[in-house]
Amino acid sequence: MPNKEFRNPFRLKWVAGESDAGKLLREFLSKQHISKRTLTAIKFDGGKLIVNDREVTVRYMLQNGDKIEVIFPPEETSEGLIAENIPIQIKYEDEFVLVAVKPAYMNTIPSREHPTGSLANALAGYYRKKGLASTIHIVTRLDRDTSGLVLIAKHRHVHHLLGEQQQQGLVKRKYLAVVEGIIKEEKGNIEEPIGRKPTSIIEREVRADGQYACTLFEVMARLSGYTYIGLQLLTGRTHQIRVHLSHYGFPLAGDDLYGGHRNDISRQALHCCSVMFFHPLIKKTLTFEEPLPADMLRLINQSR
Repeated sequence: MPNKEFRNPFRLKWVAGESDAGKLLREFLSKQHISKRTLTAIKFDGGKLIVNDREVTVRYMLQNGDKIEVIFPPEETSEGLIAENIPIQIKYEDEFVLVAVKPAYMNTIPSREHPTGSLANALAGYYRKKGLASTIHIVTRLDRDTSGLVLIAKHRHVHHLLGEQQQQGLVKRKYLAVVEGIIKEEKGNIEEPIGRKPTSIIEREVRADGQYACTLFEVMARLSGYTYIGLQLLTGRTHQIRVHLSHYGFPLAGDDLYGGHRNDISRQALHCCSVMFFHPLIKKTLTFEEPLPADMLRLINQSR
């Protein structure tokens, strides 16, 4: 059953225009990217379709000026996800999305080895405090040891809309990294397919039967034994940056899983510094940036 602690159901509102007059509500909602599956959930799981303050069905025929409201059913919290009172650094928040800064050494979601202490655990506790009728929808995940910005949808429908953007390459992330060795090129792209390594449940590798993957890089500064670079992903494969840079011959500093060493930093020197996306509900492109954390700054400064 939905968690009764949640007090604020997710809802969206529109006003029908002249071009909507004579259309079924079902057609209008389809244009708003509300799926048949979602409409079924609204019908049977506690949601409502309201026009001019009256509950209606999807067969209602719209008139110009009709005030439309969709109340989505409360979402069930994920079983086993422990809500924890962990501070979250929030970069941006509205009623639809949240952008948080994930520190290194924190999982994005719980794992068997780390069932608590993740960003998802922290968000579950935060949502409970605010009475948000939602489970946790992470749009852009980061590895445990990668720091930086994470985009979160506050509702399943918003996650669906942002997921469509991801498939179209419209959710853009930029990274900063320190790699071992000196890259001679000023910029370039690594275009190699990535697949699971047969001997490991964790590692990935460049392999002919893998999925297409492309990583762009640009040199920011050449250091003593290291290169400081900026990166952008054109695809989003698991461990993509780590695998591509290792294959290229320049593993991330601190990434001992993919050939780096931990002499000067105790985790992979990788940070998501920028997230840009088109907000599907306020209809604006939003960009957020987060500066390098202290450990990466220290590595760069001591290697100059």
